[in-house]
Amino acid sequence: MAPFDNKRRKQVGILGGNFNPVHVMHLIIADQVGQLLGLDEVYLMPEYLPPHIDAKETISAEHRLAMLELAVEGNPRLKIEDIEIKRQGISYTIDTMKILKEKNPDVDFYFIIGGDMVAYLPKWHQIDELVKMVQFVGVKRPEYSQETPYPIIWVDIPQMDLSSSLIRKKIAQGCSARYFLPDPVLNYILEKGLYLDEI
Repeated sequence: MAPFDNKRRKQVGILGGNFNPVHVMHLIIADQVGQLLGLDEVYLMPEYLPPHIDAKETISAEHRLAMLELAVEGNPRLKIEDIEIKRQGISYTIDTMKILKEKNPDVDFYFIIGGDMVAYLPKWHQIDELVKMVQFVGVKRPEYSQETPYPIIWVDIPQMDLSSSLIRKKIAQGCSARYFLPDPVLNYILEKGLYLDEI
């Protein structure tokens, strides 16, 4: 009889995004999904060049990574995964997950997306293969349907209509962005003079 393997597989969530800049809703989603699903860790994974949305200018990966490090400081559940920044090129999720699965064969990955993104899943590169590699987690949005042919774990998280683009505009207009993002991140933006020319 084979010895009983009681080694528990590690459960890791991934929240991808541009994080330009990271703000409190990113952190609330990552932390709440981690707690609700009992995940060991949740990685915030900045993309290098997103394939699914219109091209948009962003600040350097160095600044985005620095702000993410400041944002997750003090929360042992939240980590940074910079694989797409290092790889560069178009950040296809299927390519990223193949590498992460190969490097971490004992990990189950939970890929977190907003409820507004679920409708776009059929357009994702090699989606049929991707759904076999990760468990998608959808963050409910009241104005978006939860109907989809793909297996999704839906989670309820308090909603706030906050976006990185709104924060960039506030900073460019000289308005306060306090409480929209952690103080260390806001201080970094002000010290480095980021987003001052946002239209």
